[in-house]
Amino acid sequence: QVQLVESGGGLVQPGGSLRLSCAASGSIFRIYAMGWYRQAPGKQRELVAGISDTGSTNYADSVKGRFTISRDNAKNTVYLQMNSLKPEDTAVYYCNAQIATTRGAIVYIYWGQGTQVTVSS
Repeated sequence: QVQLVESGGGLVQPGGSLRLSCAASGSIFRIYAMGWYRQAPGKQRELVAGISDTGSTNYADSVKGRFTISRDNAKNTVYLQMNSLKPEDTAVYYCNAQIATTRGAIVYIYWGQGTQVTVSS
């Protein structure tokens, strides 16, 4: 059983910052890529940022230069530092991770439950 638990969401004023965390726990052999997605009301879920197991990163154009994704492999945790937040960043943010539960096992994608980020004055 694998769980991803997000934390760090909340209400922030435009121009402010938030740091999201997502910790994976349970029966984990290896975590490959991890990422953050978001879904605003009435819109499809979209990729915000991703990070490989070797540390390579990619970002949506809308967040480049403002958001930074990082990971702590010892803690099975991925972070999303969000700076210069805008009202259009308001959404539920979800983390995901590609995880193998045992050596040689199929890699599955697991999702967190989501955390609300609201950017408003």
